[in-house]
Amino acid sequence: AAVIEQRTTDLLDRFGLSEASDLRLGQFSKGMRQKLALVRALLHDPAVLLLDEPTSAMDPASAHLVRESIRNLRSSKRAIVVCTHNLYEAEDLADSIAIIRRGRIIAHDTPEMLKRQLLGEPIMELRLVDRLDGVLKYLPSELEPVEMGENWLRYRASNPDRVNPKVLNAMTQAGARVITLSEVERSLEDVYLQVVHGKGDPEGQP
Repeated sequence: AAVIEQRTTDLLDRFGLSEASDLRLGQFSKGMRQKLALVRALLHDPAVLLLDEPTSAMDPASAHLVRESIRNLRSSKRAIVVCTHNLYEAEDLADSIAIIRRGRIIAHDTPEMLKRQLLGEPIMELRLVDRLDGVLKYLPSELEPVEMGENWLRYRASNPDRVNPKVLNAMTQAGARVITLSEVERSLEDVYLQVVHGKGDPEGQP
């Protein structure tokens, strides 16, 4: 009993509920109730932790606190299953993501592999100091242009680790001044929209 009491005190303190420990549950806000639910879930130090929308209705500071706590728990040799509609949160916390549609798992992998499988190879963006049109002919044939502007180009390549150095070398040979060559950020939201709208369903079913 003493161990549970001490653990309760520690958890209440961790989630910023110590000062509210004497309040009735009816006096708790929804965000406070969410944090209290986490305290109860962690009280007996379970090997498997199930969390449903753990930061729902929380203010940004509380949500950040809970995400940090979940992140710390990841290294404590336990399985954590989080159900959430917050795609930023899922991408930030998860080692593996399953997307469920109509009760069926239609995509399951690491965030990075889901992006590659459903959105294709990474898109790179090359930005120059000068206009692009004078150096296009120097670019490697392996790259696939996706979009371009006056001094920038976005492209795909089946092997970017091999092609990107070629791009930089070609720009040097052409005398072009490179500002940046970087990967265009793609989010889990892009993956979700691709899957849920049917185009990216690995099994090809609506």
